[in-house]
Amino acid sequence: MTHSFAIESFPSQAEKEADAETNPELYEHFTKLVSSLPSSDGLFHLPLYRHEQGWHFQTTLVGAMVADACFAARPSDILVATAPKAGTTWLKALLFATVHRREHPADAADHPFNSLGPHECVKFLEMQLFTCNRIPTLDKLPDPRLLSTHLPFVTLPKTVVSSGCKIVYVFREPKDNFISMWHFANMARAKFGQELMPIESAVEFFCDGVTPFGPYWDHVLGYWRAHLAHPNQVLFFKYEEMQRDPATHVRKLAEFIGRPFGAEDGDDGVVDAIVRLCSFDHLSGLEVTKRGKTNLVVGQAENSVFYRRGEVGDWANHMSPAVAQRIDAITEAKFKGSGLSV
Repeated sequence: MTHSFAIESFPSQAEKEADAETNPELYEHFTKLVSSLPSSDGLFHLPLYRHEQGWHFQTTLVGAMVADACFAARPSDILVATAPKAGTTWLKALLFATVHRREHPADAADHPFNSLGPHECVKFLEMQLFTCNRIPTLDKLPDPRLLSTHLPFVTLPKTVVSSGCKIVYVFREPKDNFISMWHFANMARAKFGQELMPIESAVEFFCDGVTPFGPYWDHVLGYWRAHLAHPNQVLFFKYEEMQRDPATHVRKLAEFIGRPFGAEDGDDGVVDAIVRLCSFDHLSGLEVTKRGKTNLVVGQAENSVFYRRGEVGDWANHMSPAVAQRIDAITEAKFKGSGLSV
């Protein structure tokens, strides 16, 4: 079986730019607007801008505003929503492999993941699609369109909510999320020639909520409350529970998106094959991960940077008990009365 679906649905950068319309005036309008907002340094090499209930990079906030103005969601769309470093790559892989399990069996030697990373198969609205003056022609993509975002629920394009399309969210324990983000930020700082940020400084930004698409707790609670209000539209996963039993979560995901596993899939081996295909060890060992790159509006990233360790409880190897207790106290206070626990 060839990669025809992946190539047709996820064109190269040059093809995408050729297909997309451009609207420099709209981008310029929103760029000026974002430039007028309060700004702050943060973990990363770029400043963050304060807008409504969150902090954003200038380019990603502009992309979000353009998407809000131009993106027409369909009821059949499926959106992966996450805070940065919460399990985004894994969830994208599981979704793509589950949706396309029949035309691209997980154990096939020519599966699209051998040539395309998960971020090329499920693209970010604000970091890959609505960027660089482009208004992408997403109506050419077949149903279901698989898309992704780091945006808080309150900042989603309005048609995402009104369309009733499916949203899949994953929440990661705050201390582990912070450690993963800190490492990722320092890789970006090193790449752009900036001094690495010590953990003591980084945790101040995290606890103050000055992180990309943050504050982190508000991001989580926005999707949690949306899940409680609309459980048929918003699926809420916990990263740690996914790690303990990925097969059960793959089945839940398939049910949620209206593509449950059935007799036509054969036995339970299909689920197990998807779990193996999307495992950290398998994806991180692929050549496309070791040598490939993904173009994001904030800069080109080597695919390998999306795979660090992915372990539950890794925070204990990096932070003091006092720092851990501080983050735990904020988590307890923020989540109190919400029904959400770590």
